[in-house]
Amino acid sequence: MFCVLLALCAIEAQAYGGNAFAQTRYAYLKLNGVAVWQASWLGEYPLNRGVNMMIVDPSSCTLQEWRRFDTSVEPSSGNRLLVYLEELSEGTVLVGISCDDTSTYLSSALPTLNAMGADVSDVGYRGAFVFAMEKGDPSKTVLDKQASEEAAYARHTRISVTFGRCDLL
Repeated sequence: MFCVLLALCAIEAQAYGGNAFAQTRYAYLKLNGVAVWQASWLGEYPLNRGVNMMIVDPSSCTLQEWRRFDTSVEPSSGNRLLVYLEELSEGTVLVGISCDDTSTYLSSALPTLNAMGADVSDVGYRGAFVFAMEKGDPSKTVLDKQASEEAAYARHTRISVTFGRCDLL
């Protein structure tokens, strides 16, 4: 048997942490080079504070769903994120992008994120993280993170990964 590659989906994603320096920062999700979602700190796009979760269909390389969990200020958001992650089907391609701050109410979802290959437990106030994963296979998770506001200000937090779909012949 061998794999015949039927589709490729190039995913580029960037997160941002808010900053006290009044410097504009951007977050985005690009699929095959086309921006399908954007956010900004002091820029022209919505803030979208918190953890932004996007389901991507790798066969068509399209954004299927976007959900935002404002774990910075909404007390129930971490638990809602946990339930969301647990209810995803195996094989779901998920992209997570943090914006501004996520640290206050994220703790209940951290063990599940860690089990999925995205250990962001060390990301503090206005740090940033971005990941792409396939639920059920943590070895495929690609993660970039900056633990603090200063680190997220100094270096963009971004990933670039390609997911493919193949049929076995």
